[in-house]
Amino acid sequence: MAVTTFAAIDIGSYEVSMKIFEMSRRIGFREINDVRYQLELGRGTYAAGRLEMETVDELCEILNDFKRMMADFGVESWRACATSSLRELKNPTIILEQIYQRTGIRVEILSNAEQHFLGYKSIAAIESGFKKAIQKGTAILDIGGGNLQVSLFDKDALVLTQSIRMGSLRIRQRLKDLEKTTPHYDRLVEEFIRNDLMSFQRLYLKDKEIANLILMGDFLTDTIFQEKSGENIITKTEFLKKYDSIVNMSDYDLADSMGLEPEYASLIIPNMVIIRNFIELFQTEALWIPGVSLLDGIAYDYAEKNKYLKSAHNFENDILVASRNIARRYSSGKDHLTGTCDLALDIFDSTKKIHGMGKRERLLLQISVLLHDCGKYISMTDVAEYSYQIIMATEIIGLSTEERQVIASVVRYNTKEFGCYEEINRETAMSREEYLLTAKLAAILRLANAMDRSHYQKVKALNVKLKDRTLYLIIDSVKDVSLELGLLKDKTEFFESVFGIRLLMKRKGRA
Repeated sequence: MAVTTFAAIDIGSYEVSMKIFEMSRRIGFREINDVRYQLELGRGTYAAGRLEMETVDELCEILNDFKRMMADFGVESWRACATSSLRELKNPTIILEQIYQRTGIRVEILSNAEQHFLGYKSIAAIESGFKKAIQKGTAILDIGGGNLQVSLFDKDALVLTQSIRMGSLRIRQRLKDLEKTTPHYDRLVEEFIRNDLMSFQRLYLKDKEIANLILMGDFLTDTIFQEKSGENIITKTEFLKKYDSIVNMSDYDLADSMGLEPEYASLIIPNMVIIRNFIELFQTEALWIPGVSLLDGIAYDYAEKNKYLKSAHNFENDILVASRNIARRYSSGKDHLTGTCDLALDIFDSTKKIHGMGKRERLLLQISVLLHDCGKYISMTDVAEYSYQIIMATEIIGLSTEERQVIASVVRYNTKEFGCYEEINRETAMSREEYLLTAKLAAILRLANAMDRSHYQKVKALNVKLKDRTLYLIIDSVKDVSLELGLLKDKTEFFESVFGIRLLMKRKGRA
């Protein structure tokens, strides 16, 4: 049995951590080592958008320690990820290059959507009760140093995910000076976050009932709920009792009672206030803490992609459901989107030999179709541009910033003229690979969208045949498709130029 040793590294806001795993097709993956160093990267990032040289030195020393440990354990592959601690730097590229030159470790900065998607994957992978829990309304809270992510599930599907700038370290930094002016720091924190909580409730909790509340990470079980380690369930009564016992303690008292550094202990009160408010907001009676973290999600993702395990949960469907919910938010036509998506996928699947794209690109095409009309919510006169702006401003869970840029650009160039690489690169900083991907997906979207220009779903079926260098589109319809066929001809030139093939269209049964 072949066993692979893999290391996951997380460069977070207040600690740098690594877990080492063994993986095989028989055991899936299991943790064999866990090491953490406290390092408050977020302090400099959130306050000034930069890191002091001494902090970078310390980070590189930690990563070099990790490299030595990886060698001792025979680690064959690793993935090092950073979150808002580096994401919010004014110039992260320079820091990333310094880290690589001094440690040999390439650090990947996760988008907020990628970070929390991996985090929720860790729960799905490790907790057998996850699939059962999300049949009912379930909320996952992921409280980081910089941001808070709230993900809502119902009937085995992700229905909403929203990021709020409400991380424990960010709150502590913002209220540091004010903390000394009041004996009730918890009330100060509560007032500070109240507006964001009320806005979240008003915008996203209409008609939603939350039966289960899950907390990501192991911060609580490593600090104030150490005695609950292994049990995972904390009742509302237990939580409030503990809350009342510590809420007026100083950082030094908390640190002394729990054996922590004062800086680390200072994050406890913001965490507790956030959790208490969400318990009351959702009216839940218990808090489930699986004790998993981003590191487990990174390992799970690697194991899944390398076929060491197969998930019982359809994560790709979560991304599509989230995209459909965004389209619904902006009142996009459901029937048109469904019909256009079917047509686009028929073209994609029938031309694999020519375009060379895979499963991930197929997903990006689906999302592009789902969101290509959302700009109509703002203006009917420049739909493509407003759709682009909405997509770029909207977090789509599971997608990187680069993938979101590709989707937004595909939607923009569904109707706008597609410029040369240098022109588009100046605005978007796209790589050449992303530019070519955008061209391919936009060419397919243009064709599919034109086939339902009237939004009547006239095309009953589309038979796509590729022979030599000619693609035959045979349209099956009992309705008059003169408009669709006429507009389709306008799209063929771009499609032919992108794929280097000839495109011929006709109705079924006609020459």
